[in-house]
Amino acid sequence: MKRVTTAAMAAMLLIGSAVPASAQSYVVKEGDMLWQIAQRNNTTVNQIVRDNRLSNPNMIYPGQVLELLASSEARVEKVTFESEGKQLVGNLYFPVNYRAGQKYTALVITGSWTTVKEQMAGTYAEKLAEQGFITLAYDPRGFGESEGDIPNYENPTFKIQDIKNAVTYLESRNDVNHIGAFGVCAGAGYTLVAASEDDRIEAVATAASWIHDEEAVKLFYGGEEGVAARIAAAQVAKAKYEETGEIDYIKAISTTDETAAMFGPYDYYLNSERGAVPEWDADKFAVMTWEDWLTFNPRSSAVNLDAPTLMIHSDGAVLPEYTKIYFDEINTADKKLVWVGTDILPSPFHQFNFYDVDTEVNLTVDESVQWFTEKLGQ
Repeated sequence: MKRVTTAAMAAMLLIGSAVPASAQSYVVKEGDMLWQIAQRNNTTVNQIVRDNRLSNPNMIYPGQVLELLASSEARVEKVTFESEGKQLVGNLYFPVNYRAGQKYTALVITGSWTTVKEQMAGTYAEKLAEQGFITLAYDPRGFGESEGDIPNYENPTFKIQDIKNAVTYLESRNDVNHIGAFGVCAGAGYTLVAASEDDRIEAVATAASWIHDEEAVKLFYGGEEGVAARIAAAQVAKAKYEETGEIDYIKAISTTDETAAMFGPYDYYLNSERGAVPEWDADKFAVMTWEDWLTFNPRSSAVNLDAPTLMIHSDGAVLPEYTKIYFDEINTADKKLVWVGTDILPSPFHQFNFYDVDTEVNLTVDESVQWFTEKLGQ
């Protein structure tokens, strides 16, 4: 297990930050790796290899001068694809030096529960595309711009199937030759399950994974009584919907309404400069969700997961011991756990730093780029 302290994370952003010899060239330093040089200079490994006619990208040496092609931000294109008869809408991000006729590794990016593509999924999709991948951030069924019979219904089964159907879409593209998946928070749990069931997902990376079982949910939802009450309310809401077509909702986030799905000062979802974006509905969380969410057990998928898997977590993120347990149970030796230290934010508040705070996000991107490049290429 690799452990990174808060101080070390800050240092990673400063120490070894290469300064190009000129605007278009870089002098290789001792310990440099090509993927690191690409990341620091907003280009890709493939681009450097092509521009410098490198016969072996693993053989660079101190003092070597590499010519770097200047690039801009990743290009994004709105796309649609089908998931179980519903049209889903996504943002497809292209590498900054995308060239027609070439093939790339593509990544399905899945955000936390209730969220849309303009939140943390879009953040990671853009940053990973800037490092040479095609990435897809999308609205799951019933969220954002995507179709769905029941808006704002957090159904794990639906979301796992949406990931698989996103893979099908990427698989259909003529510019994709490998497919990986990346998930944050609840999206990590969904991604891990999808990968355990679908071998088209060739490698996985997760950040701040929310992995629970029937015991863990009691810690967050009022103990055994609180969980039972929410499941009962969900069953009533489902019966009402079947009978009348009416959908019962509660707020998704609130600091004053204790019935909200997320009750507390969770700044990411409350701050318009962070995750409280116009595309996200803070006032609607389908009550029927509770039964599906609280009985969902992603833990059981680990024994069937044999894709190379990277997990990034911290003691200050949600349910840290559950991530460790899941990691230990993954059915492959080709796995890596990066543990991020925090002396400031207790669990679960460090969780939200992995959504949009540069230190945690950039560390996650660094680790994920290295992982997907090693396992799948670009």
